[in-house]
Amino acid sequence: MSRPGFQNVRGTRDFYPAEHRLREWLFQHFRDVAARFAFEQVDAPVLEPAELFIRKAGEEIVDQLYHFELHDRHLALRPEFTPSLARMVQARAGSLRLPIRWFGIPQCWRYERMTRGRKREHYQWNMDVWGEPGVAAEAELIAACFHLFDAVGLERSQVTMRVNSRALVEEALKAGPLAGRPEAFAPLCVIVDKLARIGADAVIEQLTAPAGDVRLDAGAARDVLAMLGADDLEAAAAHAPADSPALADLRRLFELLDAYGVADSVRFDASVVRGLAYYTGIVFEAFDTGGELRSICGGGRYDRLLETLGGPAMPAAGFGMGDVVLMELLEEKGLAPQLDAGIDDVVFAFGEDERPAAVGVAERLRRQGRRVELVLGSPRLKRVMADADRAGAARVWLIGPDEAARGVATVRDLSTGEQREEKLAG
Repeated sequence: MSRPGFQNVRGTRDFYPAEHRLREWLFQHFRDVAARFAFEQVDAPVLEPAELFIRKAGEEIVDQLYHFELHDRHLALRPEFTPSLARMVQARAGSLRLPIRWFGIPQCWRYERMTRGRKREHYQWNMDVWGEPGVAAEAELIAACFHLFDAVGLERSQVTMRVNSRALVEEALKAGPLAGRPEAFAPLCVIVDKLARIGADAVIEQLTAPAGDVRLDAGAARDVLAMLGADDLEAAAAHAPADSPALADLRRLFELLDAYGVADSVRFDASVVRGLAYYTGIVFEAFDTGGELRSICGGGRYDRLLETLGGPAMPAAGFGMGDVVLMELLEEKGLAPQLDAGIDDVVFAFGEDERPAAVGVAERLRRQGRRVELVLGSPRLKRVMADADRAGAARVWLIGPDEAARGVATVRDLSTGEQREEKLAG
């Protein structure tokens, strides 16, 4: 009996050459946009102390950790990148020039229920600004998201950015349903973040659960959802103090987004609170306008994260954009490109006697910086030409007994079909 073959772990992906080319195409767009905004790339180990990610706010991400104990150490595969960044900033906080503008393309792991656009491992594009307290940081980050959408061919009508302020929600709730109970705010946001997935009734049930962390009465829970239903700043202002700093920040943010030319694709949405407990101010999420996919990206301000890890106070804002959802959207819109192998030249020796001459040609071309496939084995010429065309090669160099004897190669241009001879040495 034959032994069954191994398969990749459920929820993870193999990247064969075609898929890897597409992934690198997307990653290069991430890098190009980050470079335009003068962000520098960083990375960190995929394995971190589990305590870096464990917070006591009922976050789903804590239950989704891939974690284990080894040699009396509790370790985890990172489910997100921001805490790792915070650890890196903390390690050199006294020597870093502020503001810090960093980006990364980390691989992240979460053991969660898989749906469309959701895997258990994914890559995400992170951009973060540390040391800037004003909403100019959030405006720059949101603008970078739209630069990326433009770069990959998404039209402004196909993506919407929704913006809110956790600080604004906190002001309203602590003056009302959570008066005297500030500790209930973070777990309330974790619950409300599930609204689109589980519906209003389930959210109210969790907000009113007697054994839960929020424990509102039914009337207060309904009032919270009504407040979070505001879809413009003026409606939200009705629930905020007259001198609300959070409301002023939102107004300023929209002014800046107008200067960036993206304000028409950004709207206020009081229900956006983000499910991670460390957010403190502006929060934002991007969605396809059809509403068929989960969020393409999400982020916001997290001014107190470094302090919770034992570091100095430092304002910060950032976002993460997952590759899985974005590629789902690009494929749905017909924007995922078909990429060939990107070979410049194919060199083919008709027989082993001609191979040394073919090697010399290939090496000369490679030293010129060209991408060269030296054909191995002895396939038929018809297959060589078909493979070269499929790989996107510009030229095929053919060296048979006659060419070798005369010290030349026949060079065929695949775009025009024209042929010429080139000297083997030179």
